[in-house]
Amino acid sequence: MKVPMLDLSEQYSELREEVLKTLDEVMSSSRFILGDNVKKLEADVAEYSNVAHGIGCGNGSDAIHISLQAAGVGAGDEVITTPFTFFATGGAIARAGATPVYVDIDPITFNIDPSEIEKAITDKTKAIIPVHLYGQMADMTRIAEIAKKHNLVVIEDAAQAIGSKHNGKSVGELGTTATYSFFPTKNLGAYGDGGMIVTNDDEIAENCRVIRVHGSKPKYYHHVLGYNSRLDELQAAVLNVKFPHLDKWGQLRRERAETYTSLLKEMVGEHVTTPVEVEGNYHVFHQYTIRVDKRDELQEFLKEQGVATMIYYPLPLHVQPVFKDLGYKEGDFPVADKAAKEALSLPMFPELKEEQQVYVVKKIAEFFNK
Repeated sequence: MKVPMLDLSEQYSELREEVLKTLDEVMSSSRFILGDNVKKLEADVAEYSNVAHGIGCGNGSDAIHISLQAAGVGAGDEVITTPFTFFATGGAIARAGATPVYVDIDPITFNIDPSEIEKAITDKTKAIIPVHLYGQMADMTRIAEIAKKHNLVVIEDAAQAIGSKHNGKSVGELGTTATYSFFPTKNLGAYGDGGMIVTNDDEIAENCRVIRVHGSKPKYYHHVLGYNSRLDELQAAVLNVKFPHLDKWGQLRRERAETYTSLLKEMVGEHVTTPVEVEGNYHVFHQYTIRVDKRDELQEFLKEQGVATMIYYPLPLHVQPVFKDLGYKEGDFPVADKAAKEALSLPMFPELKEEQQVYVVKKIAEFFNK
């Protein structure tokens, strides 16, 4: 049996007629930049996030960078974040001219450990970027308290977590801004790149809108150094078709996660540590990520058996070559370093079949029984 990491074909088949119809409408209108589809998506995603503003942009990476610039974060500032995340988080901080300051993660959720944040705060600290990894929100209650105490900006990197909740609060409600990615593999994915910033802050929202169009307001009058990062009208049209299905897909992911957990506990046992949904959180399982010893050997074995897996992420940011001048080394953040050697994401998408999940887990059991 072949089990892909992700298969979007069934989803496309279900939505094909509606997608093609709406794309034809956009092309017939000849309105391709910041048109009605972008405005609708911005309004709908803002409402979904229980905030006032949605600002579409080119991708999730730009969403973080624009948020930082809009909040006044720049050269000489420090931004505290997690080393266990995709490069875009640290990269956006550096591109904004600020310095990434890493702190360790919680071993249960893989998210930033709030108890480590205050130790890293200096008189140069301007912001915190928690990453809601794999579809589960970080402890935003504690992070928001710390930010308020020290007058810090909080930018929630929610690239993997649209639809998730923490103590009844949506992504964006407790932060200064939150950022989404609509990369095709995401829970709400476009057919190309796309991103969005959501916020309750009127001034920051307006700053974001100006920055995404070369810093111009009105057109051709440039007051800040912005850049070209607009959500494409065609991508917004696709996302508008998909958006009403998001919660259903999220529930299907949760059901697949429950199936995995039950099967793994029954068939594999103590060899595998399964994901934990923290009390008060609503996990949308962008990824179903286990922790295992002999991770690389297991991945190779599963590949031979036709099972695709992914390692998110094999090299934490603090030891990435591009950040060597920051002076970090392996061992500085032992929980993140250990996670990078043990984390393995299994196939996860709403249309994943139970027989595929049974096959995956049987093969994991076979590996450890050897």
